[in-house]
Amino acid sequence: MKKSPQTTNFLPFILGGLGLILLSVITLILQSNPGNVSRSSDPYILTPIEINQPAPALTLSDLQGQEVSLTDYLGDVVMVNNWATWCPPCREEMPEFQIYYNDHKEEGFQIIAVEAGEPAQQVRDFVDQLGLSFVVLLDPENLSLITFQNSSLPNTWVIDRKGQLRLAWLGAINRDTLEEYVTPLLKE
Repeated sequence: MKKSPQTTNFLPFILGGLGLILLSVITLILQSNPGNVSRSSDPYILTPIEINQPAPALTLSDLQGQEVSLTDYLGDVVMVNNWATWCPPCREEMPEFQIYYNDHKEEGFQIIAVEAGEPAQQVRDFVDQLGLSFVVLLDPENLSLITFQNSSLPNTWVIDRKGQLRLAWLGAINRDTLEEYVTPLLKE
């Protein structure tokens, strides 16, 4: 049986809606799990998933065309954020990341923001508009999303000074969340 053009046109919207529902359910499960309760009383602090495994290998190009690898930052605490210029929660968390980065870069903290597939000029314009000074990488083939096995945006991963993945968030996070969960890693 041949699909009607109307059914085919709505398929991306249906799949996108199902994806948003799935992400909402996962977020609710993570937030309601007693073993995953935030140490803070602030309801806006999203509790991370705790991990302890070697960070994956990943090399991409920055806005100047220079290759950057996660291993270049061994010895620093590195936060990898997968995001896109078209993603509202991604856009909202960037100024918070910049503030946190400014406050902690002297402690051996680095942010690597991996933009998922937009043209370089569009990403440059966004970075310039917000005055972002941390590392921004271009990922036209979505290698970071594949490497971290998570295609939802935004998603954030924290790698400790020894190159171990320690924390992960699915969804937007804020400065208070970073202070609560990442700052202690800076003291290790």
